[in-house]
Amino acid sequence: MSAINININNFHEEVINSAKPVLLDFWSPRCGPCRSVLPIVEQIAGERPDIKVAKINVDEHPELAGQFKIRSIPTLMVMRDGEIVNRASGARPKNAILSMIA
Repeated sequence: MSAINININNFHEEVINSAKPVLLDFWSPRCGPCRSVLPIVEQIAGERPDIKVAKINVDEHPELAGQFKIRSIPTLMVMRDGEIVNRASGARPKNAILSMIA
């Protein structure tokens, strides 16, 4: 399983209404640290069927970045039942990302 690309049209269904916790990666292809985190996020998506892993390209969807007051990227966020339960900015190693979900 790979990370789901989120946009304004599927955000509510895939993130807010998700029965599973959601790991969101706010990223941009022009951001070096984002490109280093993206393979880790994709790896987690393949290894953790108990969570939903999603990514939002802030260049393509600035309205979603604005809604969550994303000031720097990458920003990783964990949501449960439509609420933010954890948030971190900057590149993180896999174990730090996984600890956000626990």
